[in-house]
Amino acid sequence: MMTAMSAPELSPVVAEKPGDAPTHVPALVSALARPQQVVDPRAVERARAFAEPLLLTETLDTGENTLAHADGVAGIIDAIGGTAEMKACVYLVYACQYLNRPREVISKAFGPDYADVAIETTKLVQLQRQARLKAAQIRAQRAAAEAAGSMVNRIGATELEASQTENIRKMLLAFSRDLRVVMLRLASRLQTLRFHAASKTPPDEGLAAESLHVFAPLANRLGIWQLKWEMEDLAFRFLEPDTYKHIARLLDEKRVERESHVEQVRQQLESALKAQGIDAEVQGRPKHIYSIVKKMRGKSLDFEQVFDIRALRVVVPEIDDCYRVLAYAHAHFSPVPEEFDDYISKPKPNGYQSLHTVVRDEQGRAFEIQIRTRAMHEHAEHGVAAHWAYKEAGSKGYAGVSASSDYDAKIAVLRQLLAWQSDMGGAKHLFDDAIYVLTPHAAIVELPKGATPVDFAYTVHTDLGHRCRGARVDGVMVTLNTPLQNGQTVEIVAAKEGGPSRDWLNPEQGYLVSHRAKSKVRAWFNALAAQDNIQRGREALDKLLQREGKTTLNLDDLAAGLGYANPQALCEALGKEELTLRTVEQYLNPPQALPTPDEVVIKKARGEDRAPQGSVLVVGMDSLLTQLAKCCKPAPPDDIRGYVTRGKGVSVHRADCPDFAALAQRHPGRVIDVQWSGVKGKGEHALYYPVDVAVEAIDRQGLLRDISDAFAREKINVIGVQTQSVKGVAWMTFTVEVPDALRVSRVMAAVQDVPGVQSVRRR
Repeated sequence: MMTAMSAPELSPVVAEKPGDAPTHVPALVSALARPQQVVDPRAVERARAFAEPLLLTETLDTGENTLAHADGVAGIIDAIGGTAEMKACVYLVYACQYLNRPREVISKAFGPDYADVAIETTKLVQLQRQARLKAAQIRAQRAAAEAAGSMVNRIGATELEASQTENIRKMLLAFSRDLRVVMLRLASRLQTLRFHAASKTPPDEGLAAESLHVFAPLANRLGIWQLKWEMEDLAFRFLEPDTYKHIARLLDEKRVERESHVEQVRQQLESALKAQGIDAEVQGRPKHIYSIVKKMRGKSLDFEQVFDIRALRVVVPEIDDCYRVLAYAHAHFSPVPEEFDDYISKPKPNGYQSLHTVVRDEQGRAFEIQIRTRAMHEHAEHGVAAHWAYKEAGSKGYAGVSASSDYDAKIAVLRQLLAWQSDMGGAKHLFDDAIYVLTPHAAIVELPKGATPVDFAYTVHTDLGHRCRGARVDGVMVTLNTPLQNGQTVEIVAAKEGGPSRDWLNPEQGYLVSHRAKSKVRAWFNALAAQDNIQRGREALDKLLQREGKTTLNLDDLAAGLGYANPQALCEALGKEELTLRTVEQYLNPPQALPTPDEVVIKKARGEDRAPQGSVLVVGMDSLLTQLAKCCKPAPPDDIRGYVTRGKGVSVHRADCPDFAALAQRHPGRVIDVQWSGVKGKGEHALYYPVDVAVEAIDRQGLLRDISDAFAREKINVIGVQTQSVKGVAWMTFTVEVPDALRVSRVMAAVQDVPGVQSVRRR
C-alpha cells in the first residue's frame, strides 16, 4: 500500500484502427526478460539509490516506512522469479508521487518504459483506495442501519458487491495495459499483510477482505501460488482470528508425530523411486490454514478427515515419469479413488498441471501426493513469470494454448484472467452485465453483454465504427450482428472511407447494443441531415435575396436579427421548414411605423374619418371636433379621456392607454373630460367602432382561416389583418368593427377556442 496522487480512470489500451500499433508495451512481454533487449545490470541498484532520499523518512497510511515497504516488495518480486527490470520498477513506483513531473523525470533517468509502469501503478493504487473507502462507507452505513431491517442490509450487500466488481474491473483493465502493474500490486499487498502480521497491528477490514476476495483469486488465476497461499492465510488470520488460531493449534498438537510420519514416508518413497530408475525429488508439502478451513467447510469435514494435512510432492524430469510414480504409489499404498485428479491431461484454466492422489498407509493414515515435472513445479510456484519458459507440456503448451510467440503468450494469460469469474465462488453474477474481448494487439475491451462487432468497433474508435464492413472473431469471418463472447479476439475489416448503415439503428436486426455506439451512429446521420438541410435552406435563401435585390446583405446580421447564432443555423432552420421564407421576407421589409396618436385620422370602413357623430361629448363644450385615438381604439362603454391636439380637435383615448398617460404627463393642461353620449343609431346609421384584437398562436396550416371563421360566426366584420411568424409562432392583429366594447370580450372568447391559439388580448 502507498499514499498516491489522484488519478483519472484507467481505460483499456486499444489500437485506433486495424494495423495500428498499441500505444503501450505489450503486457506479458513487459513482464518477462526479453533476450533482444539490453537490460541494465545495475537497474535495481540505480533505482533504489534514486528513490532512497525521497522515501527514507516517509511512511505509508498503514504506518510502514515507505522505503522498507519497497524493499519488501522487491524481495517478493525476486522470490517469484521477477526480472531485475521489475524489481527496479518497484522503487520508481513509490518515488513517483514525490516528483513534480514524474513521467518526465523517470523517463529521462531510466527510460519511458519504466515511467509507464510507475505512472500506471500509481493510478491503480489510487483507484483501488477509492473503491476501498467507498466499500468502508457502505459497511458503516449497513452497520448503522441494521435496526432498520433486512432489506437495508441486502441493499448494502449489493452495493458492497458492486464496489468489489468495480475494483476487479480496474484490475482487468490495468492488466490490459501492462502485466507488471498488476504483479507489482499483488506483491505490494502481500508485503502490507506481512507488515501487519509482524507488527501485530490488524489492517483495515476492507483491506483484508479485498486481499482475500480480489487479490488472492487474481494471484491464483495468474498461477502465482506462492503469493496466493500466503496472502490467503494472512488475510484470513485478520478476518477470522479465532478460527485461524483454532486450526493452527490443531496443527501444532500432533505436529511431531505427523512430521515424523511424513518424513518416514518421504524417505521410503524417494529411495524406492530411485531404485526404479526414476530421478525423483520428494518433498513435504506446506500446510495452508485457509485451504484447510475451506475444505472443512465445503465438504463438512472434521479436521482429522482432511487428507492433505499430511502431504508429499514428487518432482520428476519428464511427464512419463509422473505416471510411473503414480503407478508405484497406487501399487504400494491403498488409493482413495474419489480423491484422484489428473491435471496433466486436463490442466486447470490457469495452466496448472499436476497429478493429485490420496493414499493410505498400512495403519490407515491418509496423505496426499502431488506429482509433477520440474517445469510444472516452476510454473506452479511462479505462475506467469515462468509460464512461457518451458515447453515440455507439448505443442499446445499450458492450458491448451500454444506459447510459441509473445503474442500467443499474452493472449493465453489474458484469457485466463477473463475466466477469473469462475474463481469468484458465489459471486458469478459479478460479470453478468459485461463481457471482455481482445483486440488483435491483445488489449482488453469491456463491452455490454450481447455486444456485437459493430459495438466493439465503435468502442475502439468512432471512425473505425463508421467504416466497419466486416469482422473476424478468433480468425473466422462472422456477420456484424453476431453476439460476442468473453475472451474472443475481434478484428474489424474496415473500408477506407464511408459511414454506418441505417440498418444498424434497427433494434430488430441486433447490430448495436452499446448506448455509446448507438449515439455515434445517430450523430452521423444527424450531421448528414443537417448538411442537407443547410444546403436546401441556403438555396432557398439565395433565391429570396435575389428576388428582393439584397444579395449583398450581411448574412451574419440577418441570422442574428432572426434569432440564430450563425448563417448555417439560419439555413438549417429554413431547410427543415422550422422557419418560413415569408418570415424572412417580413424581416427584410418591416411594416412602416404607426404615426403618433394625435396625428392619426381614423379611416373607418363605414365612412367617417372622425368619431361617429354625437358619440362623444366634451364636457362643457358643444360641436367640438373629436377623433378616436388609433393607439388604443376606444369603444363604449370604455372609460375615456380627452387630449386637445393642435389643429385636429380632441383625441379620445381609453383611460388606461399608455400613450395618453405619456401625453398627459408632458402636457397636463391639454387633458379634458369627455364621455360617451349614449347615442347608438339604428339600421344603416348604427355606430361601429374599430377595435384591435392581438392573437398569439402556434403557426400551422389553416390557422388564419380558422380564426377568421371564428369572427364570422360571431358576425364581426374584420377590416384589417397584420400577421408575422417567427420560429413557428404566429403573431396576428385583427382590426374589427363592433358596436360596443362588450362584444369584444365575446369575440376574444371564441378566438381563444381555436386550436393552437395561446393568448388573445385587446390592444
